[in-house]
Amino acid sequence: MTSYPFGGRKALRTSSGLAAALLFVFVIVPAVGIFVISFTDIRGLPGIPIHWINFDNYIEFFSPARIDYNLNALKNTLIYAVVSTVFANVIALGIAVLFNQRLRGRNVYRAIVFLPTILGVTVIGLIWSLFFNPSQGPAASIWALFGGSSAFFGDPKLALSLVILVQIWSSLGVAVVIYLAGLQAIPEDLYEAASIDGASGWQRLRLVTIPLLAPSITANVLLSIVGSLQSYQLAYVLTGPSNPATQLLSLAIFSQAFGGNAAAGIAASQGYAATISVIQFFIVGIISVIVLAFLRRREAQL
Repeated sequence: MTSYPFGGRKALRTSSGLAAALLFVFVIVPAVGIFVISFTDIRGLPGIPIHWINFDNYIEFFSPARIDYNLNALKNTLIYAVVSTVFANVIALGIAVLFNQRLRGRNVYRAIVFLPTILGVTVIGLIWSLFFNPSQGPAASIWALFGGSSAFFGDPKLALSLVILVQIWSSLGVAVVIYLAGLQAIPEDLYEAASIDGASGWQRLRLVTIPLLAPSITANVLLSIVGSLQSYQLAYVLTGPSNPATQLLSLAIFSQAFGGNAAAGIAASQGYAATISVIQFFIVGIISVIVLAFLRRREAQL
């Protein structure tokens, strides 16, 4: 018979009911509200009437006047999510494997790697903006040693890559912690047995570590891909809301809801921003399901 500590079944039902209520209030109600708003022309300004406009916002999203802007934002978002997820997880796994060794001062190194996680996005943006300052930043000085110069975040060819670099750096802390937890759960006996069988370090990593880390890899990749698809803060802080080179779907939502985009001739509209949010929700959902199914299948194969 199953026992229930801390108050038994009544406490379990109470906590489950509270969790369901919080989910309803803070997730379901806002989501339904956004969906309803997407069918209106609400602008969030006093004195302006709100009208029900059916699918006009969705039609506008795919209209010739908007489609290039939106496709560019979608393309940048996918590049941002895929590249940052792949590199962040590969680097985090390597760091976690290194930190899992008997390394002198490893706790200090762990704290340094985790530091970006506790910094705010504005602080991170300020640090990297100063580093890549085209006139006085350290990056400009290093670049000048090789006879080059660059506007960095102001360069359309470099801006997105640099924002991705900052995203990777800022996301390493959590990923390393998850991988370290998974590594420390792997029995040492397995490594000893593999060594006795003559397995090299690379073979132990490929045949022992990675298969047993599959759940951690799944969790990290899913968190990274979903977080990156919904991210806009770094792009906003580092390059502003109107840079086509770093325009993301989430940044388009923010810009559309809270000021529009003067450079693109777009006026603010919470209704249209809600429409982009709904479309983004389905994009993130579809990608998440595909990624999760692929990773689960890989877990079974490993």
